[in-house]
Amino acid sequence: MGFRPLASGMSIANFWLRCIELENPVTQVAQAMTRGVRYMAPDESVMKAAQAMSELDVGAIPICDGDRLIGMVTDRDIVLRGVAQGRAADSTPLSAVMTSNSCWCFEDQSVEEAAEQMREAQIRRMPVVDRDNHLVGMLSLGDIATKTDPQTAAGVLEEVSEPSRPATWGESSAAALLSEDSPAYEQRKEAS
Repeated sequence: MGFRPLASGMSIANFWLRCIELENPVTQVAQAMTRGVRYMAPDESVMKAAQAMSELDVGAIPICDGDRLIGMVTDRDIVLRGVAQGRAADSTPLSAVMTSNSCWCFEDQSVEEAAEQMREAQIRRMPVVDRDNHLVGMLSLGDIATKTDPQTAAGVLEEVSEPSRPATWGESSAAALLSEDSPAYEQRKEAS
């Protein structure tokens, strides 16, 4: 019986940890997800959500009524549904900009099933709920990559990273902000 040499840079402790992981693979979402996730209420302001995202260094926060998941708000939601629409960040409730039909998974679901949901929805993270729809954590591509099979995460990332066709100047609603005959132009002119 021979011995295989350790991979370059791998310590004996890391080798044994990897062996244990291979014998006890992470297969359920509950084993891979991040617990203790910060959530916000739908009546809290967009500004508070942006501040929380900055403090936590995240781009998405679950929205809950009590501890029941009712949606998600992302930094993109804040920009497109809040700032771009001219809404006041300090008085606009999250319910006005959040995504209420967001993708989520169950904690007792397989990581493979959850990864497929992420792939289909082209998202990098999603909330995890128990069977009573209570928020119990978040599952991210990073969780999948570091705690399960990295190939699963790579497959999701490949789909999520599909480039979309950018709007051309004529298709962009931002062009209306520069058009002198648009109401948005007049509002910007008056504000400056």
